[in-house]
This record gives sequence, C-alpha cells and structure tokens, in this order.
Amino acid sequence: MNIKKGDTIKVLLGKDSGKTGKVVSVDAKKNQVHLEGLNLYKKHVRPRKQGEKGEIVSVARPMDASNVAIVCPNCNKQTRVGHRKDGETKIRFCVKCKGTI
Repeated sequence: MNIKKGDTIKVLLGKDSGKTGKVVSVDAKKNQVHLEGLNLYKKHVRPRKQGEKGEIVSVARPMDASNVAIVCPNCNKQTRVGHRKDGETKIRFCVKCKGTI
C-alpha cells in the first residue's frame, strides 16, 4: 500500500469528497485507512449507569484506500506515488514534481 500513517490525503469519493486530512492508521489487509476528523458517523450510546443519559457520539469509520489520494508536501497537489531505490533504502516520490514524500 502506498499510503502510510501520517500522510496528508485528499478524499476523492464519498460524502467528504474534496476535503483533506491526515491518516491516523492503515489496515493493509482490508485496504482501508482511518482519517482524522473525516468520514464521521453518528452512534447512539446507551447509558451505562443509573441516572446517566444516553447520547449520540460522532465516530470516525475507516475508508477504502482507493477513495483517497496522497497530497504532495512539495507541490501541494494530489498525486500518485512512485518508488525508487537510493542505495539500500526505498524512497517514495511524487510522480508530478519528483520530490520525495
């Protein structure tokens, strides 16, 4: 997967399309990403103690990785990710401006 924790991404599809956010976690087996403050849904929580009221809480749900694109920190455009070897290390780079991500 080309997306890693801490990357800045732009949502391409869904109810939050066009918004940018930060990746909180990545699930490579399910091909999903958790985003900070995006893809929020309402969840009804039951009261746990007597006298306490139930409430509605906003919960962030995972989003499919195919619905997001990485934003390059150098050119601030959404881009695809390329890979190249620099000696022993593998480097991700922006396809548009050739800067490292």
